[in-house]
Amino acid sequence: MSEGKTNQAHKPRKIPVRRCIGCNEHKEKRSLLRVVRPPEDSGGEISLDPTGKRNGRGAYVCPNAECLKKARKRNALSHAFKCRVPDEVYAQLETQLAAIEAESLAETREETSNAN
Repeated sequence: MSEGKTNQAHKPRKIPVRRCIGCNEHKEKRSLLRVVRPPEDSGGEISLDPTGKRNGRGAYVCPNAECLKKARKRNALSHAFKCRVPDEVYAQLETQLAAIEAESLAETREETSNAN
């Protein structure tokens, strides 16, 4: 008999959960979009991070325009990033989010047409 290891069933992996800054609901991390503020020394600007792997401080928002509008109204990105977020950044985020929504809709239509 080996020492140290017991014959226990594996525990299921924990699913990461994050809070949407727009609607304040806790959801699975994969179902949310990450908005990232790069480190100060990199000189980048706040943008959507579809991969979720870019360096910097992140905040999460549901992948719909309504949550981004709520976040803008409440100034939630400024609070999350601890800096002032200009209106131009919100406009860019809305454009990027609209493109992602359109791409997602196109993929859904393609999948349903392939299924038939």
